Amino acid sequence: MLTKRRIEHGFEKLAGWIFDHAVVTLLGVLLLVGGLATQVPRLTLDTSTEGFLKEDDPSLLAYNTFRRQFGRDEMVFIAVAGNEVFDPVFLARLRALHRDLEASVPHVDDITSLVNARNTRGAEGALIVADLSDPWPEDDAALAAVRARARDNPVYRNLLLSEQDPGVTAIVIRTDAYSREGEDADVLAGFKADPQTATPRERPFLTDAENAALVRAVQAVVTRHQAEDFRLHAGGSPIVTDVLKQAMQENMRRFLLLASLAIAVVLALSSRRASGVFLPMLVVVLTLVSTFGFMAVAEMPVKIPTQILPSFLLAVGVGAAVHVLAIFYRQLQAEAEAAAEQPKRRAIVQAMGHSGLAIVMTSLTTAAGLASFAGAEIAPIADLGQAAAVGVLISLVFTILLLPALIALLPVRPQRRPGAQARMDRVLIAIATFATERRRVVFAISAVLFLFGIAGVVQIRFSHKPFEWLPASNPARVATDFIDSRLRGASVVEVVVDTGRENGLYEPRVLKALDGLEDSIGRITTDALFVGKTLSVADILKEINRALNENQREFYTIPDDRDLIAQEFLLFSNSGSDDLEDFVDPSFRQARFTVKMPWVDAVHYAGFMEELKTRFGSALGGETAITVTGMAALLSRTMDAALHSMAVSYLWAAGAITAMMIVLMGSVRIGLVSMIPNFSPIVLTLGVMGWFGLPLDLFTMLIGSIAIGLAVDDTVHFLHNYRRYHYDTGDGAQAVRLTFLSTGRAMLATTVVLSIGLTIHQFRMAFQRRGSGRHAWMILTMRWMPCVN
Repeated sequence: MLTKRRIEHGFEKLAGWIFDHAVVTLLGVLLLVGGLATQVPRLTLDTSTEGFLKEDDPSLLAYNTFRRQFGRDEMVFIAVAGNEVFDPVFLARLRALHRDLEASVPHVDDITSLVNARNTRGAEGALIVADLSDPWPEDDAALAAVRARARDNPVYRNLLLSEQDPGVTAIVIRTDAYSREGEDADVLAGFKADPQTATPRERPFLTDAENAALVRAVQAVVTRHQAEDFRLHAGGSPIVTDVLKQAMQENMRRFLLLASLAIAVVLALSSRRASGVFLPMLVVVLTLVSTFGFMAVAEMPVKIPTQILPSFLLAVGVGAAVHVLAIFYRQLQAEAEAAAEQPKRRAIVQAMGHSGLAIVMTSLTTAAGLASFAGAEIAPIADLGQAAAVGVLISLVFTILLLPALIALLPVRPQRRPGAQARMDRVLIAIATFATERRRVVFAISAVLFLFGIAGVVQIRFSHKPFEWLPASNPARVATDFIDSRLRGASVVEVVVDTGRENGLYEPRVLKALDGLEDSIGRITTDALFVGKTLSVADILKEINRALNENQREFYTIPDDRDLIAQEFLLFSNSGSDDLEDFVDPSFRQARFTVKMPWVDAVHYAGFMEELKTRFGSALGGETAITVTGMAALLSRTMDAALHSMAVSYLWAAGAITAMMIVLMGSVRIGLVSMIPNFSPIVLTLGVMGWFGLPLDLFTMLIGSIAIGLAVDDTVHFLHNYRRYHYDTGDGAQAVRLTFLSTGRAMLATTVVLSIGLTIHQFRMAFQRRGSGRHAWMILTMRWMPCVN
């Protein structure tokens, strides 16, 4: 106790010094904030799927290797719907749309539609690889021939032509894999480089800004050509990614302002003072600016999970200031009634001595809970752990430095009409009396709630489906739903087959295995997903073989002769088409196998990809290496990593905070016992999610570790004040009542503030996710349960 008293006395001396040197302190803080604020414009946004994984993650490394060899697998699909695809007017409009896309959209590798789809045929013993609509059909006979060739080509089905709807076709846009930023500088630099000493620099992949430019151009072209009888639906992962980013940008400022206003109203109602609103909000605003500046310096982009950071810091950052001000205002009233000299100085000195140690410990426990994310395998969650922990500590420093300085400079006076405070005091005393006199009832209710939570936890289901974060009415989601239903999928899984030797893809056994896999995998249908289309180099070879055998359908097969296969591939390459480059590497060692499917929950991808590996292994044997990659594989890896990270983070947070509570309480027994009411809200929160069917995704996974730190805040403040008053009075019940009177108002205010901040965050996401109100209620319960126990 003596050590604690010395620490409290140190806070009193610090507050007195800051009060006496208010201008110097304020200028120092503003100088620090100003320096960090200059870095905020460098802050970037990243909503890409690959951005969820760390740079050295094996799944991301495999995906990057795939992109370097075969290009980007993220494609823009434009579904075009009308009455009849092969109507002359419809085809003319399709050609105009195709040409406009070619002329207007940047960062495009290839655009494929019925206008230029590959048409491989034989004529007079020669192999001809031309566009489907070349020459353009000018009469009914030519149009009928084009229709027949298109309907007869298996490759077009569910890729360019819908099997379900004869009035739907598609344009497929393959985007560039690499960024073009700095190309001019690289070219100029190349003239100066010594070819003997120069080392090749790895090209960066397509940037977020370039993807945005591509999407804007596509949307502009679609708008120009949209018509009642020519309906266009633009979807695919590049568009979904950009729409998510736009939602972040458009709603972050708006709802952060709304949260600030709502919290300001709560502060005004609870404190009945202008300073009770201005001082906490100033601390939070400066904390936000400084934290964003830190993120920019640390090169941490804002990603989808880190969107919670502003709302979280806004809600949590108010807490420490409110606790100090609650004691300050109460002490200021007492000093004024006693006609003491320098009442403001005496009041803030005593307030900091009273609450300084508690707010330091609450900030450290909250930071420890957040820092448990720092080692997460999910990159944005790790970034959130670091940035939020730093933000909490920045808020702590600003609270300790700014409050005494600003109180010294501002005209803060005692309240003349403390009636509202008296009414609140009566409410708090009633709560304290109930908790102390009805202990068994409180324990019984808590036990029932805990068991209720345990029963709900076992019902929790996991989910990660970024596509459904968008409202059902969002154009990108509507388009992707349309493509999934009419063209059997707007997402792809990529499989890389490595034969292990040069020209290994000339082997008939390998190519026949790929052909058989296309057929077997193409028939996969489960309750969760279905395969809409498969593509591989086997399709091209079968087209060549049929064309070289007088276009007879029975020759749409894989030849049995290795040399013949090599010759056919050579003929195709010499025809002028570069389509082989999309499916094989230059040495014919590796092949790409594309599986097109709808967007589904990432929890279903793991089993599907294991099925792919099993089927490929059985068909190709152990000598062939199989790698499953692509966007779907990254989503699956993200879900697996999130589950593992959640378990590890919870354990680290629990251990670190328990150790800190033991140190603060000065007793192992009390420290361990104090964690019981802190873990109970976590169990209850997860249990409510299970009972109400709320999925545990990347956002709700954050609740646990954050909740431990937040729940401990009230426990620390309560126990700190309780032990102080119990030491002075020797009466446990009286100590509880005094604790509620001194810190209860602040605990209530911070609980409501946190609930409002996190509830508004749910709306700010603009994803129309279920359970916004329930989450707020869970947080409210989480904050108060430790107090009444």
